[in-house]
Amino acid sequence: MDISLLHFFWFAFATVASIQIFYYIYFFSRLAAYKLKEEPLPGNEAPLISVIICAKNEERNLQRNLPKILQQHYYDSQHEPRYEVVVVNDNSEDDTSSVLRYLGPGYPHFHFVELQQSAKGIPGKKYPLTIGIKKSAYDTLVLTDADCKPAGTRWLELIAERFNNGAEIVLGYGAYESKPGLLNKVVRFETFFSAMQYLSFALAGIPYMGVGRNLAYKKDLFFRHKGFLSHADLPSGDDDLFINAAANKKNTTVLIDPEAITYSEPKISWGAWFRQKKRHLSTGKHYKPKHKFLLGLFSISQFLYYPFFIVALFYHPFLYYTIGIFFLRLIITFIVWKSGLKKLNERNLFWYCLPLEIMMCIYYLIFTPALIRKPKKSWN
Repeated sequence: MDISLLHFFWFAFATVASIQIFYYIYFFSRLAAYKLKEEPLPGNEAPLISVIICAKNEERNLQRNLPKILQQHYYDSQHEPRYEVVVVNDNSEDDTSSVLRYLGPGYPHFHFVELQQSAKGIPGKKYPLTIGIKKSAYDTLVLTDADCKPAGTRWLELIAERFNNGAEIVLGYGAYESKPGLLNKVVRFETFFSAMQYLSFALAGIPYMGVGRNLAYKKDLFFRHKGFLSHADLPSGDDDLFINAAANKKNTTVLIDPEAITYSEPKISWGAWFRQKKRHLSTGKHYKPKHKFLLGLFSISQFLYYPFFIVALFYHPFLYYTIGIFFLRLIITFIVWKSGLKKLNERNLFWYCLPLEIMMCIYYLIFTPALIRKPKKSWN
């Protein structure tokens, strides 16, 4: 290769490496260094909570997970639940209705709504979720999915504690269960990598998304922003697009605590995971311009980093600089990954992080078209 071209690629490598180092130091180190300050609210100030779950053919998941949500330790002084659970059965064709009727009598704070028809022109779960919110009794909403279970019995208590100092939105972490195999590690690393971004950006005062598996906000905020009206025609976005529109540095906080994580069953086939990710990523093009720029710049720099590094190794005059930059970034990322993984209870991924990050180049190639194509209408 021509020496002048190698010279160009070396500076290109140095540029993308500098961008990467900047993001890890300025943004992602915030997750790594985060320390939860528990601020228990007095009993009369702890908010009453409505947990909203949309279910479509979720018989098995509800049997397994719903009792863990109904048995949260979030009580008043008389040991009465300070929360309700509202499940919206969205035209299920399995025995979801039977499961809900069976569980009902044992939990007075449990309610469910049966939908017999779908809303025309509103794909996905935005219509059933809106119905659940309208039927809810309380002003603090906690959203999760039927396939999710909280890590512990203090999940709602910890969420409630974050609604202080004017907070209207609490962003949590929705993880996937650890299973054997490469796919599981890829799914969990990609989930951690996304959380590292949206939690760190929120800590930096630039919140841009949340995940519906573990998300809380005020009902008044939902109606002030007219719910999902601005993106009602999209099957996804009930979590990230709403947060993208409603969140700001003053009204948004995060909940990073191993006891407050929710866990879902991961996909067990590559095809199923690809379809899920394409549906989720299809909303990214609707983010605010500043968010698209910040996320796009990081993604492009990450995609180009390793190819440019390989080419830069052939530019012998700057070989030691190339290796030095590589190890500087590697040390910074390892420090951030190790602490971030510990915060989000994903420690056993640490030694897989480097090869999994290199695989992210393939991830970008596969899923970039999802930002352009029109997504399918189904949400389940």
